[in-house]
Amino acid sequence: MVAVSPSNAMNEDGPGVAGPAFSPLYQQIKSLITRSLQAGEWRPGEVIPSEVELAVRFKVSQGTVRKAIDELATENLLVRRQGKGTFVATHAEEQVQYRFLRLVSEADAARGGPAERRFLDCRRVRASAEVARALELKTGDAVIQVRRVLLFNARPVVLDDLWLPGGLFKGLTAERLGDYRGPLYALFESEFGVRMIRAEEKIRAVAASAVDARVLEVAPGAPLLSVERRTLTYGDKPVELRRGLYETSAHFYRNELN
Repeated sequence: MVAVSPSNAMNEDGPGVAGPAFSPLYQQIKSLITRSLQAGEWRPGEVIPSEVELAVRFKVSQGTVRKAIDELATENLLVRRQGKGTFVATHAEEQVQYRFLRLVSEADAARGGPAERRFLDCRRVRASAEVARALELKTGDAVIQVRRVLLFNARPVVLDDLWLPGGLFKGLTAERLGDYRGPLYALFESEFGVRMIRAEEKIRAVAASAVDARVLEVAPGAPLLSVERRTLTYGDKPVELRRGLYETSAHFYRNELN
């Protein structure tokens, strides 16, 4: 079989795809599949060609394609479904709706039912130096700032502030957010074409300010968990900065390390 030449493999557009020209063949195939995902050849929720079809397309063995797809599935870019094929992952799927919300109920070590959302604000503002740096924008560039509360069992648990690049999210309004019934990232994916691939987080303990305490219905100075998240799309391009305050008297933050 004819291998894909290194010059044809993408080495900058896909998550985790880097550097050396002579990367393993399956990594080159992974890069090419990622390029097709980024270009929208196969959209979220759609089935991709079979391993046999991709092997023919790229002139490599089926095993090489399988290894590339295995890695993309591990990275949550693709989803294998027994007997149905391999699909482009989507945040609209129930099993991935809470991929980036790792809050668990203390009562039963399971998520305490679906979260209720209340949007407090959505406006177009100028990026501060700090927000611009996180989103790789220029200070003063337009960003969309969203403030919302997540409630579990009618109790406010998470207060989120989000900043999104204005150029990518033109037309995002409080009304549009309030009318959408699915996960927020599914809205970004379906209506703005922005796919959240992975996230980087910083976690620290803080004391509730008077304003935040009022929203979360706790006493000023109460301990909160501060979670700052920078979410990235293809090519490790930052597309969201999020600062969340978690009230953890009945919940805890859970992460699985491999």
